[in-house]
Amino acid sequence: MFFSQKQEIQMVGRARMENFRRTLIFGNGGTGTTWMARELGAILNRQVIHLDDVRWMPGHYGVARDNQLVFNEVAEAGQADTWVMEGVYGWLAKAVLPRITSLIWIDLPVDECIANVRARGIQGGGSEASFQELINWIREYRGRENSSTSYESHYKLFDAHAGTKVLLKSRSEVISYVEAVRAAAA
Repeated sequence: MFFSQKQEIQMVGRARMENFRRTLIFGNGGTGTTWMARELGAILNRQVIHLDDVRWMPGHYGVARDNQLVFNEVAEAGQADTWVMEGVYGWLAKAVLPRITSLIWIDLPVDECIANVRARGIQGGGSEASFQELINWIREYRGRENSSTSYESHYKLFDAHAGTKVLLKSRSEVISYVEAVRAAAA
């Protein structure tokens, strides 16, 4: 069932905390999925799983690990009773889809995503060249085809999920949502 951000916040206020047992947050790079996952993880006392940490070689952002190994690790992590998971990889989200109790899609304008990534700078041992590649990759989000990291793929993932889901389209909606969860958990 899809709820608008305002409806979902009202429902969170009614202590529907059970919906947050296993939460997946996804969106384009730079949308704030990592920030939101950290916040919700702390508020709800949940393990936070960052799909980038599973996908890439430790200390070598951009150097991919074996796809099947990564998929299996995500599926295994998803067997836990509670968690907050975040990332951009639709193909990895499929490893946990049957277990998700709440799906959150952050869909911010691409220019805002790029500004967020520029503000945080190079991470995980990346180079200036790889950072520019990341910026270009974020810019291509809405036009990318045949990729589980595209707008189209994220839309399909969101649309197909029959459980609780919310779409957040601005930074203020993201912050309001986190604050509503914080208030409901208090």
